[in-house]
Amino acid sequence: MKAECAPELLRCHEPSNVKENGEIGVTNEVLSSDAQEETKKCISEVVPGWFSVFPMSCSGDRSVQFYHNPMWSGEAQSLKVEKILYQGKSKYQEIMVFESTSYGKVLVLDGIVQLSEKDECAYQEMIAHIPLCSIKSPKNVLVVGGGDGGVLREISRHPSVERIDICEIDEMVINVSKQFFPDLYIGFEDPRVHLHVGDATEFLRDAPSGTYDVIIVDSSDPIGPAVELVETPFFVSTARALRPGGILINQMESIGVIGFLVCSTEGGEPNNLLEPVNPIERLEGSTNSKRELKFYNSESSGAL
Repeated sequence: MKAECAPELLRCHEPSNVKENGEIGVTNEVLSSDAQEETKKCISEVVPGWFSVFPMSCSGDRSVQFYHNPMWSGEAQSLKVEKILYQGKSKYQEIMVFESTSYGKVLVLDGIVQLSEKDECAYQEMIAHIPLCSIKSPKNVLVVGGGDGGVLREISRHPSVERIDICEIDEMVINVSKQFFPDLYIGFEDPRVHLHVGDATEFLRDAPSGTYDVIIVDSSDPIGPAVELVETPFFVSTARALRPGGILINQMESIGVIGFLVCSTEGGEPNNLLEPVNPIERLEGSTNSKRELKFYNSESSGAL
């Protein structure tokens, strides 16, 4: 049995069956040695992750591929790949962009899906507008990560914001987004945006106390370059950089579920995340700025 174009193998793809030593196990059949070698070769070239796909094989033909990530043991998301558009490796991580059958272009970092064209609006809008609509006239905002530009695009809807700092460690993510995701990268075109390419832990450590009204941590999963963003020193620096009553929001999602950690520093006016004091609908032009809102409205905050 060849690895290429073997539809009878489709029922056997089990991401949890890829063992730590690289062996490939299947539920109903045993792959031939040639098929195993072909699959392992592809896995080494397409970084293992928590999703399983049916992309083009390394030889150019369609083939079954196996992906495994211990962060999501026993779980997988499957996306059918029409074409791999980009594969590269930066100083920090593997980067891939592929065209999917149902979700448009998809951005993958270190084998983990970061966004898709079809539903990125849900994440970008929620992580930006939940905190910004909970503060009267926010002026200074910091984005940690967010190199695709989508969160910047949403922040730019708020006319009270005077300065938007973004600290992204991997410049290649920004360049890839510019090439493949122009509807997200457009966020970088706002003149209020100030880009800092570097380590966010160092950036926050050097930031003056009480600088920001809102800090949005739009990081990748806590592996690779994002590990430090879930450790105590980072949160200590974040709290110091926020003004009294400032808000931190951090992505805490799992497979198929958008989740956020939201907290506020003591002092200042109390924040009520359930009842926005700065409703997006009342901000002139905000619902159609660059692109109309597709997911968030003030009722979304009340459903938290």
